[in-house]
Amino acid sequence: MPPLRVILQEEHMLRSLCNKTGMGMIEVLIAILLTAVGLMTILSLQSTSLRTVGKSDFLGRASGILYNELERNEAFIMNPSNLVTAGTTGPTPVLVSYQPAAVEGDITFQVTTVIDNNGLGANTWRVTVTVTWPPLNPTGITENIVVARQERYRF
Repeated sequence: MPPLRVILQEEHMLRSLCNKTGMGMIEVLIAILLTAVGLMTILSLQSTSLRTVGKSDFLGRASGILYNELERNEAFIMNPSNLVTAGTTGPTPVLVSYQPAAVEGDITFQVTTVIDNNGLGANTWRVTVTVTWPPLNPTGITENIVVARQERYRF
């Protein structure tokens, strides 16, 4: 049997634990208020995050179209058998799915390509591609590349 002193200490601890009266009305109201403020903050950020996700989706699709167009023009110009004409092509409508008709989730992008060789020397061209998706982004994104003819690409 444990000593009386230990039994009294344990009994005192149990009583102090059992004598807690719980949370008062003010504590409950403060907890509800803090939870409501936290939820409102998260909900207010939701629309901003959805808008940002949408913008990044369009930007990712546009960059894929842009680099596809740059690579296509680069391969065409590098082959000495092809006749390259300087000038502007477009704006040409392009669907992300590359299908003849729009499918669900498609958006029409406008692709403008400019090929020039001003001051670049013989057999060298600058290809500038601009991809826009009006009315959401009428300025779009632009990239350019300098391409030189390569005899080993002749076919």
